[in-house]
Amino acid sequence: MKSIIITGFLSLALTMAGCKEAIVQVDTTPPAPPQGIAAFAGDNQVNLVWYPSQAEDVAGYNIFVSTSYDGKYSLIASTTGTGFVDRGATNGTTYYYAVSAYDRAKNESRLSREDVHATPRPEGAEMSLKEYHAYPDVAGYDFSSNSVGPYNDQYTDFFFEYSSGTYYLDVWNDSNIQDMGYTSSLDEISRVPLAGWSPSKDVRLIVGHTYAIETWDHHYAKVRIAGLEPTIVTFDWAYQMQAGNPFLKQGIQTTREPLRFGSGVTVRQ
Repeated sequence: MKSIIITGFLSLALTMAGCKEAIVQVDTTPPAPPQGIAAFAGDNQVNLVWYPSQAEDVAGYNIFVSTSYDGKYSLIASTTGTGFVDRGATNGTTYYYAVSAYDRAKNESRLSREDVHATPRPEGAEMSLKEYHAYPDVAGYDFSSNSVGPYNDQYTDFFFEYSSGTYYLDVWNDSNIQDMGYTSSLDEISRVPLAGWSPSKDVRLIVGHTYAIETWDHHYAKVRIAGLEPTIVTFDWAYQMQAGNPFLKQGIQTTREPLRFGSGVTVRQ
């Protein structure tokens, strides 16, 4: 009888020990949301970048978009990297973005807090104009229609001039222009200034310089000179379709209250 009791105790002890070893810790703690999110407007696209979450078990990030800061955000993509290009964006529409982080246990963080938005805008490269004294019908450029036309057409935003060995870009009295200096690319100028315009309504052209323009209908644009000859100028350009919006590359970033998830979820390819 004593031996049976001892065996019973041993069996119970082993059973309890086995149960203890079977206990599994379940991870229910979400990672911190990513920070430092920035949005860069392009032509029918927005390029997003952010700092990685500091959690060691982060597995990836979800990207959300809305058409207003405090609206409902829809999931458009997931990635294991720290950047994403939204190729579903449309020129002239402002998009607001938020990013969450998720870990290997599928715990998801809150959405990022920053107010990150951008407005895609059209752009072009290696466009050419002729000199207006010699070729008046192909010396002017209209950003809104991305077209070359007469220098004195009512929709012309700027035109090219060569005079006494000097190259100029000219605008009419209802527009503005200024030299932003040398840039290695068109993208270096993210925002058109709202002051400092040329009082003479023209600028001297230098290859590699970028020039800011305010059009007659209060749109903003930038032009970078790629090549100059007495009868022709070659340039790259970008144009903001939203009137009064001076941003031509990067969205605004400030800190605001936490965002909220939307009820509808769509995935953008």
